Amino acid sequence: MKRIAYLDDQIEEWTSLQTQVEGLSALWDLDDGSLTDEIDQQVNELEDIIEKKEISLLLSGRYDHGNAILAIHAGAGGTDSQDWAGMLERMYLRWAENSGYKTEILDRTLGEEAGIKSVTISVSGELAYGYLKAEKGVHRLVRLSPFDAAHRRHTSFALVEVLPEIEGNDEIVIRPEDIEIEVYKSSGAGGQNVQKNMTAVRIIHLATGLVVTCQNERSQTQNRESALKVLRSRLFELQEQAHADEISDLKGEFKKVEWGSQIRSYVLHPYQMVKDHRTEYETGNTQSVLDGNLDGFIEAYLRMR
Repeated sequence: MKRIAYLDDQIEEWTSLQTQVEGLSALWDLDDGSLTDEIDQQVNELEDIIEKKEISLLLSGRYDHGNAILAIHAGAGGTDSQDWAGMLERMYLRWAENSGYKTEILDRTLGEEAGIKSVTISVSGELAYGYLKAEKGVHRLVRLSPFDAAHRRHTSFALVEVLPEIEGNDEIVIRPEDIEIEVYKSSGAGGQNVQKNMTAVRIIHLATGLVVTCQNERSQTQNRESALKVLRSRLFELQEQAHADEISDLKGEFKKVEWGSQIRSYVLHPYQMVKDHRTEYETGNTQSVLDGNLDGFIEAYLRMR
């Protein structure tokens, strides 16, 4: 029913655009010159809308239209990498807000001095996974370290994971005997109730060794449901990866993705530039990107795909 409703909305939007184009065409034929400026303005507005719709047509994957689970992990580099992971968290939260998506932090582990070690965020809204899947990979930052007394240039890495939110999927079945559930006190801020009660949940999937935690300052039951949702998505990713590896082996092609094979570099010193190494798309406005302006990078990736 969700799929039908989504397709009905898409058909209605395209039909409306077609009607508007036909109306403008008829108006152009009748125009004596007095409406030229108004018609030009409406044409420009329609072109912008159609360009955005064209991008959405590139999102035809099975889970592209659904919600996403975004996870960020600090890499090697100590405090600098943890600070970089925190910067990425802010960037994606800004992007989601500007794009009209709802976000919820499911789990966060703070860094020792600054930033975060890891964070898991639920991003809800139409096409959330379709757009965010372009961000999956290693992100590299080059800058003068604010944590180095000598103020030397440092390179930091962070891994961004993007999973589709899997709900009610018969393919991914989690039986009670397949998992081990632990509860503990939340380590994050959240008031006395969170600190006193065993609200945080850790789920271990025995067959794969996957570990998922959730301590987003709510009840134990809610944390358990959120953790199961993340586990279901991670198991789906493992299943898809196994299938992809099998196909690659049959084709005689296999490329292992190493931790250092970054998809994008953010250079703040000695010059300013953000460059995607897959699409060659780049911009010198680094601050705009770090403030969540990622649409250019996402669209370039989708067109390349």
